[in-house]
Amino acid sequence: MTPVSPLAGVVPGYLLARLARSSAHPRAASAARRTLVQGRPSSRARLDLTVDEAGNLVAGVVDAPDRTVHDAANTERLPGIVVRREDEPPVRDPAVNEAYDGLGAAFDLLLGAFGRNSIDAAGAPLFATVHYGVDYDNAFWDGARMVFGDGDGEVFRGFTASVSVIGHELGHGVVQTTSGLEYRDEPGALNESLADVFGALTEQYAAGQTAAEASWLIGEGIFTDAVEGRALRSMSAPGTAYDDDELGADPQPAHMRDYIVTTEDNGGVHLNSGIPNRAFATAALALGGHAWERAGRVWYRALQGLAPTIGFAGFAAATLTAAAAEYGEDPEVTDAVRAAWASVGVEPDGRNAAA
Repeated sequence: MTPVSPLAGVVPGYLLARLARSSAHPRAASAARRTLVQGRPSSRARLDLTVDEAGNLVAGVVDAPDRTVHDAANTERLPGIVVRREDEPPVRDPAVNEAYDGLGAAFDLLLGAFGRNSIDAAGAPLFATVHYGVDYDNAFWDGARMVFGDGDGEVFRGFTASVSVIGHELGHGVVQTTSGLEYRDEPGALNESLADVFGALTEQYAAGQTAAEASWLIGEGIFTDAVEGRALRSMSAPGTAYDDDELGADPQPAHMRDYIVTTEDNGGVHLNSGIPNRAFATAALALGGHAWERAGRVWYRALQGLAPTIGFAGFAAATLTAAAAEYGEDPEVTDAVRAAWASVGVEPDGRNAAA
């Protein structure tokens, strides 16, 4: 019998992944690991051909993406019709090709920068659906796939054109399969921030940009020319991404003194994410070079095994622990990370500074 993926079962995959790390329940942890392995979607590999010093052809197998793009044909039925699979040539629809290429860019970042084989670290296939709904003004991760609307054409363009948006949504998949952060209040804002980190790094990795060369914008170019704005969010300068007569001004805070307490947006997850966003961008800019090399590795390592309810201060402490573990003999990294959190009013010892 073909095993069923735990992602489709009554027990969610993130719960099984959490249970698999349990030390209090070793039997259940072992069972969860077996369930995850038996139900894991099959992964792909590609043949890597090189020539050694003697001129001999050497073949090796390396991890490769397994992408499938569907078309919802402007309905809200998922997944839609398959329009492009892995290794198939480009099609006439630009949205299909942009989604396909964006999935590949996110896979390349995860593998090249962090040694992670797809979003679950086990070669899971990457799925996307384009042309969702009519004039649908969003893109989202539904727990199994990327879903893209076409935008309304007045304020929003199609969402597949933004590599940072694609990296962001797949970043939610990484968080889901790694820590399962609760999606509300500080843990939810941290979830959104980590997705933005993956989004920005996906774009920077694809372009080969240094931290100084990068725009640090999420969703750059998805606004039409009718909007006074550059993007949905700015990681380096939260609150400055747009300022439009119709849309208003970007409301993201950049410091804990301006933290927004609200019942909307699951407790302000898309608002207060500006605070940890700025901390990451600040650390990356201070360290220089490519952001995925030092700051990115610290944030990625800190993400592993987080408590689902962790807040900003707890995550800040995790990044300092990760910095010491990764770069113990390089105080520059730890100092830059500590200073970055201090600049946004977050103290890793659990107290949030107000000034």
